[in-house]
Amino acid sequence: MAIKVGALQDYQLARFTAFTNPGKDPQGVAYNINQAHIAIAHGGFSGQGLFHGLQTRGAFVPEQQTDFVFSVAGEELGFLGSAAIIGLFGVILWRGLKIAAAATGASRLVAAGVVSWIGFQAFQNIGMNLGLTPVTGLPLPFVSYGGSSMFAQGIAIGLLQAIHRRSRW
Repeated sequence: MAIKVGALQDYQLARFTAFTNPGKDPQGVAYNINQAHIAIAHGGFSGQGLFHGLQTRGAFVPEQQTDFVFSVAGEELGFLGSAAIIGLFGVILWRGLKIAAAATGASRLVAAGVVSWIGFQAFQNIGMNLGLTPVTGLPLPFVSYGGSSMFAQGIAIGLLQAIHRRSRW
């Protein structure tokens, strides 16, 4: 419906088309995601080794410090390292949900919001690297390079800690 109404800009429509059919323009809009897939596939089970990934060292994967940082982890650390990163996100989300469950009133909503934010952003970034979701430009929390994103995530974890501390009294 958004396409029919004309609510999408040309670049948004191109990204959506690349998501639905990445083989249509492999050297254009779909280049980033294709290179990310190649990098993750080269990682195999245990990875190429830290700083030894051919796709990342050769700069074939664009935006590898921000949007496609998970593809770097997939290539250099392999399935094991990628699973460890996802597991660490699971621990953060689990602890955040425990804090939200123990909190009362507005604190519960804030804690649940922080957990939802971090969980959605991690899912979106990992999903776009794996081709499960469209490329949106969301950084991977606590992993991607970026001062403002890291600052906001630090504040969010500080809020969770404050809620946890307050709910224990």
